[in-house]
Amino acid sequence: MKTFTKNDDKFTCAHCAVQVPPLGYTSRNHCPHCLHSLHVDINPGDRANTCGGVMRPVGMNPKGKKGAVIVHQCTKCGHRGNNRAAEDDDGVLLIKLSGMPL
Repeated sequence: MKTFTKNDDKFTCAHCAVQVPPLGYTSRNHCPHCLHSLHVDINPGDRANTCGGVMRPVGMNPKGKKGAVIVHQCTKCGHRGNNRAAEDDDGVLLIKLSGMPL
């Protein structure tokens, strides 16, 4: 069973270097400008994974249970994970991702 740890700290994106503010209503886990993330969690928000690789967006499911879901793949270890899209994510990038086959 997965556990959730709220971790909504600001951060600098490891891919595009944008200063990313806290999301405010849940844990932010990816950059809203380029949609990249870091492979730092075992369970959402715990920051317990030592991989630390950049997670690049490789696809999107627009019809997840709670809205659009971005599929990320780690450039270091290959792990794939799903992250819910945030309300301030770049819409053009989300549309492009929705057409990418998984």
